Formats: sequence, C-alpha cells, structure tokens
Amino acid sequence: MESEPSNLNQPDQIFRGFRIATFANNDVAYGQRHDCILAVTGGNIAWILPDDEVPALADSVQIIEGDGRWMTPGLIDCHTHLVYGGNRAGEWEMRLAGASYEEISRSGGGILSSVKATRAASIDELVDSASVRLNRLMQEGVTTIEIKSGYGLDLETEIKMLKAAKQLESAHEISVATTLLAAHAVPPEFKSNADQYIDLVCNEIIPAAKPFCSAVDAFCESIAFDVDQTVRVFESALQHDMDIKVHGEQLTHTGISAKAATMGAVSADHLEYLTHDDCQTISQHGTVATLLPGAFYCLNETQKPPIVALRKHSVPIAVATDCNPGSSPVTSLLLSANMACNLFGLTAEEALRGITTNAAQALGLAESVGTLENGKRADLVVWDVESPAEIVYGVGHNPCHSVYRNGKQIR
Repeated sequence: MESEPSNLNQPDQIFRGFRIATFANNDVAYGQRHDCILAVTGGNIAWILPDDEVPALADSVQIIEGDGRWMTPGLIDCHTHLVYGGNRAGEWEMRLAGASYEEISRSGGGILSSVKATRAASIDELVDSASVRLNRLMQEGVTTIEIKSGYGLDLETEIKMLKAAKQLESAHEISVATTLLAAHAVPPEFKSNADQYIDLVCNEIIPAAKPFCSAVDAFCESIAFDVDQTVRVFESALQHDMDIKVHGEQLTHTGISAKAATMGAVSADHLEYLTHDDCQTISQHGTVATLLPGAFYCLNETQKPPIVALRKHSVPIAVATDCNPGSSPVTSLLLSANMACNLFGLTAEEALRGITTNAAQALGLAESVGTLENGKRADLVVWDVESPAEIVYGVGHNPCHSVYRNGKQIR
C-alpha cells in the first residue's frame, strides 16, 4: 500500500540510524532498507526516505536514535486461546505417561475440562489470568493478538470470554482481534446430539456474539465437529458478515481447509494433514496457512505440515503460538517462530514474515499492520541484533530492545 509521503515536513517523530526490515518487499531479503529515516505522524507511518532526501525538520520533531539496531513491524500472534480458566498440567502428566490427546478428550478431559473451569470463573478472574500470559507476549514485541473464545460452549460464557478479551485490549497497550470459537467441542449437555448444539451456535450464539468479535472459527476433527456441521457454522457466520477461520487437518485429513477456502476463509490453521491438492485450492482462494508448531511439539506429533507444497503454490504462511491450556501452553511467539524453523523447515525470513505480514493477512488486517509502509500504523519493534535472523535464532532469549504502538513507546 506504498503511497506518496504525506506531512513530509512536519512529522511528530523520526526514527533514524536504524536498519529497517519492512517486510514490504518480497524481492529483497526481509524487505530491508538501510540509511533511511522513518517518520511518524498521528500514530501512522508518514514516510520512509533515504537520509539524503529528508527535508529540514522543525525543532519540535521528536528524534529517536537507532544506533544501528534493527527495526521490524510489531509482531502479530494470529491464533491464541489466551482467555481461559484453570490449567491442564495434570493432563500433560497423563500424556507423558502415554495417554493420547484423543484418549484424554474422549474421557472428559481436554477442552471440556477447561470449559468447566472457564464457566466457573468470573470475568475479572479471566482477565487477570490472561493478563499474565499477555504480558509475556508483549515483552517480546507483540502489538496485535487474536484471542478466541471456545471454552464456554454456551451463550453466556462465550460472550463472557469475548468481553474479557476486549477488556484486555482496554487495559493493555495492544490491539486485540476477537474470534468466536463456540464450535470448539460438543458441550456435556449436548453430548448425544452435536447437531442440536450446532443449531444453538448458528441460530443464537453467532448473532449474539457479533458485537464482540469479527470472525468465527470452528474445530473440524473426529473429536469435535464433522465437515457438514462445520460448514453450517461458516454459512451462519457469513450470513452475519463475519470472517471465517478453521482449525483444520490437525489430527486427520477431513478436507475442511480446502472447503473453508472456497467459502472465503481468511486462514486455515494447524494443517499437519493438509494435502498437495488442498494447498492448490487454498492458494487459489487467498487463504493464509497458519502453522502452530507449539501444539505439534507439545502433543509429540510426527506428521508435519506440507511446507514444500505450500511454497510451491505460493500460499502465505503465518506462524502463531496457539497459546492454550492443553495442547500448546506457549507464551512466546519468538519460540514458536524458532520451532517453525527447526521443526517444520521454515527459513528465518519465512518465520519472521509469518509473525508480521502474513499474520496480519490471516486476521484481515493487512491494510493497517504487518509491514512498515507509508500510511500503516506505527507499530514498531527495535531489536538488539546484528541480523534479522537473530530475532528467531535464540531459544529462551528475548532480544527485544523497545516497542512502539501507534508511535508511542510502550516498552
């Protein structure tokens, strides 16, 4: 969305002496620019110009010196379940002893154990516990995050979770995109009639949730909902002018990811069992493939997403934490990016694009965040590194120096 520079002579701030990874240019590694000055006006990027093209500036302009540090867009965690009650460390111990994720789920554990704890928690308790996790992500430079519901599985609690997510946005210097995931599992009260629960989701929960979220997600899997049920959820979401996303092909191949793409899904997530033909379909419809290596790692999975096929068909690849109490208790987006490289075979640049520009696309926010370009929001992260690859190279190391949201320093 590069445009002619505006407010060229009187920006509020200029950032100079930085090496800038804009991610705006696919033809240059990391979209990098050197010997440039980035100007901010009204919380947005006004222009990025070479040093020798910058006009005289007013004395009132705030100058931030980079001292050779790298700058990137604010990081984006585009798939999380950050709001929930309780924890599932006991189930982790069961998995260590040999129980599978499916076995735990079918015995009443898994998602349903989090449902019980979340229903019992007050909205203040949900906000307080999620704030701890959110702060950890923000310390690494996350300035935009997606938060799903999905541990209520009834109208009251699903709305409570979405309201908690919105309270997190108000209480913290971060942008929150909320997603309804009422079709996460069959609740206990509908154990013998999943179709009846889908009726509730489509006819009551989605309409009621619309003021509190911008997208609808669903988990299509043998332990959750089948393709027909999932499609019904998406049809209802589309009727209410909401974006659709899907948890697809995580444990088995269902074909839901390709089907969701044909329906206009902004992203298909997990994708360990995605096929070559699925990749082609997803590419044709512009759906982002969101990889969640934390769940792959924590569940000791062996089937990897088809990275080669995704590349072949030029499918945008995003990376996220999938932060949740069961299958991915991960609160580090940098670690997730590192795992995407070491476990799935992404390059460092692919991983970084996966937590910036492609993550923005996965949330339908590419017009405002994800790259450093004229007119986009001045969400910026400064790094103490010698090269962009170092940002995702270290394990357990946070090289984040400072963070700006809308041009305001928040860390």
